Amino acid sequence: MIRHIKTAQASIEGGTDGAITKTVGALLAKVETGGDKAVRELSVQFDKFDRESYRLTKEEITSAINTLTNQEREDLDFAQDQIRKFAQAQKDCLKDLEIETIPGVILGHRNVPIQNVGCYVPGGKYPLLASAHMTVLTARVAGCGRVITCAPPFKGKISDKIVAAQALAGADEIYCLGGVQAVAAMAYGTETIEPVDMLAGPGNAYVAEAKRLLFGKVGIDLFAGPTETLVIADDSVDGELVATDLLGQAEHGVNSPAVLITNSEKLARDTLSEIDRLLGILPTAAIASKAWEDLGEIILCDTVDEMVAEADRVASEHVQVMTRDPDYFLNNMTNYGALFLGARTNVAFGDKVIGTNHTLPTDKAARYTGGLWVGKFLKTCTYQRIETDEASALIGAYGSRLCLMEGFAGHAEQANIRVRRYGGRNVPYAAAAGPIDA
Repeated sequence: MIRHIKTAQASIEGGTDGAITKTVGALLAKVETGGDKAVRELSVQFDKFDRESYRLTKEEITSAINTLTNQEREDLDFAQDQIRKFAQAQKDCLKDLEIETIPGVILGHRNVPIQNVGCYVPGGKYPLLASAHMTVLTARVAGCGRVITCAPPFKGKISDKIVAAQALAGADEIYCLGGVQAVAAMAYGTETIEPVDMLAGPGNAYVAEAKRLLFGKVGIDLFAGPTETLVIADDSVDGELVATDLLGQAEHGVNSPAVLITNSEKLARDTLSEIDRLLGILPTAAIASKAWEDLGEIILCDTVDEMVAEADRVASEHVQVMTRDPDYFLNNMTNYGALFLGARTNVAFGDKVIGTNHTLPTDKAARYTGGLWVGKFLKTCTYQRIETDEASALIGAYGSRLCLMEGFAGHAEQANIRVRRYGGRNVPYAAAAGPIDA
């Protein structure tokens, strides 16, 4: 039987907020028609940041890199190495294909990199330089031809650490632009910014809505909402560890759900006590406590299979498994953005350094998609080739009849003309070609 030790006091409404949609739509239209002038006006309005060109110069980029201490540079290099290695290993799994399905008929596919990618790196509340690794580096490994980045100013100034991360990841162009105006400038292009074909990277509700509205004009990585975390644990771990991992993600924002699923009532009660204690000393407690109060849950299950079922129902962005047999969840769960297996790892490792991508599906989207990965920056494009007259006539005869079954005479003639030319058969115009042996 499943019961709640703690229930959420609020819920995150699904769908879109009409007021946000209206505001974002107006801002997108302003940038589309106003170009650089509109981008500058919006940057001044929302970020209090004004300059002639928002593209950073080589000197500014070099200066930002030079502000790093030796330790900071080493740490950034280490994180980017891990992300690059995993992205490259993922790419190596993707193979081009060519097969002869019947004699003379060649079918294949190629994995073609998207040529122009725009990466958004959030930085208004926290300078989230890790998002530069996750987007720019992954696009680079995919082989994308041009990768540009936008990040907002941090406290009214260019964020040196974000710029350094963008540059070290391999960005071709770096802009100090935030919010809807940044996303719009990349998608539509301006007098000085060439448009991109795809947008990637997380952002606030306005950035997320801008990406949603621009989808179709450009590709996007995925729709990303507030950070979510789910901890699955049994009595092999203690309440302090569980509470630490729940609050570590709740500090993202007051709208960040944090959920514990366990089969131990003692662990559930201990976790509640530890959360109360830790909120008394956590520097970001004002945010984390509100998130926990409104959206925190503790779900008590009787069996491991109930825990799996509940976890799949929640379909969380991050799922941390701290049980005696974490691989049971790896082998049986189907709905999650990323799994963190065992007490030695945690979501923060994935967010910053371990190598898997941190741009992941939220709001139950894990039911139908995974997160950002090198494959998102590749188009799997098919091709076909026929190498013999006999094969062209054979496919043509089948194609002729199948087209006319659907009432497409013009389609049928594309097949018939080849039956006539390569098969030497007299097929009446817009009529079905008979079987080869007839």
